[in-house]
Amino acid sequence: MEDHPHEHAGTDTDRTPETAVPTLGDVLLAAEELWPESLAEDWDAPGLVAGRADREVRRILFAVDPTREVIDEALDWGADLLITHHPLLLKPVNSVAATTFKGDAVHRLIEGGCALLTVHTNGDSAVGGVSDVLADAFGLGNVTPLVRAAAGLPEEGIGRVGDLPEALTLADFAERVFGLLPAVAGGVRVAGDAAGLIRRVAVCGGAGDSLFDAVRAERADVYVTADLRHHPASELRERAHTGNGRPYLIDVSHFGSEWLWLGPAAGALGNVLTDQGFTAELRVSSVNSDPWDFVLTPGLK
Repeated sequence: MEDHPHEHAGTDTDRTPETAVPTLGDVLLAAEELWPESLAEDWDAPGLVAGRADREVRRILFAVDPTREVIDEALDWGADLLITHHPLLLKPVNSVAATTFKGDAVHRLIEGGCALLTVHTNGDSAVGGVSDVLADAFGLGNVTPLVRAAAGLPEEGIGRVGDLPEALTLADFAERVFGLLPAVAGGVRVAGDAAGLIRRVAVCGGAGDSLFDAVRAERADVYVTADLRHHPASELRERAHTGNGRPYLIDVSHFGSEWLWLGPAAGALGNVLTDQGFTAELRVSSVNSDPWDFVLTPGLK
């Protein structure tokens, strides 16, 4: 689409059926269709953080994190709406004074005319969500949720499990995972027999060590997730050694595991808006918001 000025006020002619510009309210309805907030975990806080429902939305930027650099990018591009996977205000706050990072973020977004919407665990559980995108990228078939959503459809829930079309060695599959994810300092960590054959794969974007019981119940050969902590991972490996050594573990970047979702999410939202007669420009952030800058490993100085 052609570039346009960063305008918020429009006329009635802007919203003709042929060239309608959506309001923030229109975009929120489309987002709810794709990622219902009813699918969010009880502890989560997705939804609209800042913005007026009647303001026009011409440009939408998708990102994993609402960091300073991401907000800079959104404002420099002239975005009317920033959609992030991670919430800015997950825990209750008593102030949004600009003296804090989060308060400053809220001020900069409002002053720049950019709304903020977060799609977190509802984006994980929904069909086409974070783990669905991972399962598709890894080439899995017969995919089902690891843990079904209590209030959702059978295909909605946290994590996914499915089967590779043919068995691969753990080393070859780990190489596939590494090649698909964005480059980050921490790389990819693997636990298990490099030559061991795997076929059944469990995945969970973001931190997923709370799903170990479901992974074992599904008899997965390998589990791909992020933020694996020492003690849960160690205990899982000890239990695995009493059987056939499964499941193996592949620990990836939290940011990387969720970054893959941004493109499909932007495409899905664009399709819904188009079907409803609206036109908006959507873009995926170019910012790598993984917090780590470099890593030292044996043999590397």
